[in-house]
Amino acid sequence: MNIHAVWAIYRFEMARTVRTLMQSIVSPVISTSLYFVVFGAAIGSRITEVEGVAYGAFIVPGLIMLSLLTQSISNASFGIYFPKFVGTIYELLSAPVSPLEIVIGYVGAAATKSIILGLIILATATLFVPLQVAHPVWMLVFLVLTATTFALFGFLIGIWADSFERLQIIPLLIITPLVFLGGSFYSISMLPPVWQTVTLFNPVVYLVSGFRWSFYEIADVGVGVSLGMITVFLALCIGTAWWIFSTGYKIKK
Repeated sequence: MNIHAVWAIYRFEMARTVRTLMQSIVSPVISTSLYFVVFGAAIGSRITEVEGVAYGAFIVPGLIMLSLLTQSISNASFGIYFPKFVGTIYELLSAPVSPLEIVIGYVGAAATKSIILGLIILATATLFVPLQVAHPVWMLVFLVLTATTFALFGFLIGIWADSFERLQIIPLLIITPLVFLGGSFYSISMLPPVWQTVTLFNPVVYLVSGFRWSFYEIADVGVGVSLGMITVFLALCIGTAWWIFSTGYKIKK
């Protein structure tokens, strides 16, 4: 393992966050704060509690997950797409750096940025609603696993995309709607039975449910199932990344 190469890629990507602090950190935090104001005040006045938890506090895990997923994908996809766009990817591929080290550097930096953002949003949420974290260790486990998995997914999107428009298609048209329909702002038990069954086909439900359990010990699906779904998706992303580098798909061709 070339630690120096991994650290160089990681440090470069983290430095980009400092250069774009408003876009990377400040903007997502402000957007999430607006969700607290709008949903907490407007909807919270009509739905006071969900399964014994104040509505404003109930939506906190979902809002963190919304930012975590979108930012993990965005950071990782842009991180690898931009070298492709300007042509510097070939310098990286010709250097004595293995595909594993490239993935660890880019995905590690994207996941780190998303985790930091998630913790900042969690701290910001305490200014709006009273919070409790019943299982802080499991909360961090879900946070790290989700950030890493979707940073790797974003890395794959960055390799697949051949334009800035394609770079935004999956996050905007697929991921964001799935998060909104995945129980971020409500419990799926509030839905009619038919829609509860349909919602279970949304993979984001398992992420939000497991993360919310770490806060309030309430979940729409079993915690073990949530961990299993994250693990399966992570394995699929790892397998896809291995195939891309072994075939040179969208990199060497």
